[in-house]
Amino acid sequence: MNFLAHLYLSGNSEELLIGNFIADAVKGSNFEGFHPQVVKGIKLHRSIDAFTDSHPVFLQSKRRLVPHFDKYSGVLMDIFYDHFLAANWNSYHPTSLDIYAQDVYALMKRNTHHLPEHSKFMLPYMIKGNWLYNYAHFEGIQRTLNGLSRRTKFVSGMEKGVIYLQQDYALYEKEFAEFFPEIVEFVKKEMTV
Repeated sequence: MNFLAHLYLSGNSEELLIGNFIADAVKGSNFEGFHPQVVKGIKLHRSIDAFTDSHPVFLQSKRRLVPHFDKYSGVLMDIFYDHFLAANWNSYHPTSLDIYAQDVYALMKRNTHHLPEHSKFMLPYMIKGNWLYNYAHFEGIQRTLNGLSRRTKFVSGMEKGVIYLQQDYALYEKEFAEFFPEIVEFVKKEMTV
């Protein structure tokens, strides 16, 4: 799961949204200075990642990409699954994706003083490129993959990922539709603990 799915799975709690958004920029378990609900969002993000990375349907999707992208296959699948959430957003959320994305950007801008440096650095690029909204479109996915490919230490080939998404689109979409309700249920249970 990439940004959009993590944010969606946070529900309506602003602190959970912030925690889920910044989780990759927070290393280890030093949560000093963070609101308890932000910490809960960080931990939720990590639980979502663990659930996703071990889920048989996600692994099935990922295996299709391994021959082409090796260790970057999981990164591509996170983005592909965000694409299907974005492309079918109206089936999952009552607010339009464009408005939802603008609301998230506004929330993060209001709280930049709480964001780790990496998140602060990335946020303007995310807003300028309207990443959350543009996950719904192949052009947006292509821009995301181009950016990721430029930032990898090794040659990843991720910029070619859209070709493989289009090639097996119906199969990935079916797998996402099977997987997503299960992660929604998982998160509901996590939130009651």
